[in-house]
Amino acid sequence: MPNRNDVVNFAAGPSTLPTVVLEKAAQGLLNYNGLGMGVAEISHRSKEFKAVSEKTVSDFKTLMDVPDTHEVLLMQGGGMGAFSTVVLNLLAAWKLQNPESNAKTTLDYIVTGSWSNKAAGEAKRLTQGTDVSVNVALDARNHSQDGKSFSNIPPANEWKYSENPAFVYYCDNETVNGVEFDKSFPYDSLPPNTNLVADVSSNILSRKIDVSKHAVVYGGAQKNAGIAGLTLVIVRKDLLVDTDAAFNLGGIPQVPHLCDYKRHADNESMYNTPPMFAIYVSGLTFEHILNHGGVDEYSKRSDRKSSKLYQVIDNSNGLYKPKVSPESRSRMNVVFTLPDEETEKRYLNEADKLGLKNLKGHRSVGGIRASLYNGITEEDADKLIEMMKSFK
Repeated sequence: MPNRNDVVNFAAGPSTLPTVVLEKAAQGLLNYNGLGMGVAEISHRSKEFKAVSEKTVSDFKTLMDVPDTHEVLLMQGGGMGAFSTVVLNLLAAWKLQNPESNAKTTLDYIVTGSWSNKAAGEAKRLTQGTDVSVNVALDARNHSQDGKSFSNIPPANEWKYSENPAFVYYCDNETVNGVEFDKSFPYDSLPPNTNLVADVSSNILSRKIDVSKHAVVYGGAQKNAGIAGLTLVIVRKDLLVDTDAAFNLGGIPQVPHLCDYKRHADNESMYNTPPMFAIYVSGLTFEHILNHGGVDEYSKRSDRKSSKLYQVIDNSNGLYKPKVSPESRSRMNVVFTLPDEETEKRYLNEADKLGLKNLKGHRSVGGIRASLYNGITEEDADKLIEMMKSFK
């Protein structure tokens, strides 16, 4: 049986965490801080867990450089849950800000991969039968060579924003398709006074993001920020509104209490029992990142890891074929194909023998996917690179 040191886990998520973080988490699960009880067994309203929660939020604010204009919420439901909470809460805020408006409300989506496409689909489903419409300002598939692949993010001057959208939504990194915005979203392209929403589930804490330019920034923790079960939400404080009052104005969906941003903020993310162990693990992860150079250092590591791997792909004489244009390639999820199914099987078998695990691409697109999240060290990435050179 292999041990932890024999395996490198390139899974797209849940993903690798630093061993030292998991060792601390395991101890805390058994006996937290000498209490004789695990951190998942104590009351979420106890002073001990309140300290855990407060430090987790404080360290996250430091790492993300969250301004005083924004609040951090610790929620559940993952990215797919956030597809809904974003729509419901921001529509409520828009309605209260525009109570007399008879114009049809529009939500703009920048669709650059599978996850932003799912988010747009959920928005359409939630707003059926209301005064709200969804505008796909960009469907990147229409700009690909085959007309159906997510292989690039075209320039913003080719996007079609609505005149006055309630918000503009984008996914900063697409795990399935290996597509990422180059350096950052093109903020200058936005219509005036637009609420911008970012899904950063799969590249959170791997590079800086300007939170001040966003209405909402959210991410599931299970890639770079902890384990599954916790959704980190940064929301501008003026968007924490009375959703019942907004609903009473008509034309928008009601917001369930468990999805209500203001209710969570007013209760310090303790409106219901939170995912306590997931919060604890994220807190340990944030502490580890802070102690090892912060986001700036991890950004440099991400650049080096992905750059070296793409160099191998680009210089393989066609053995490894990239699926994404260079300017839109993800640093987190490197996707490519091999010449045929037999060669792909040989590649995966060779990698498996060397302890390089979970390299098979997403079932919807196939091929190979190497996920280089923060938990993958440069030494881990080098093992894959050497295997690929040897395989060639």
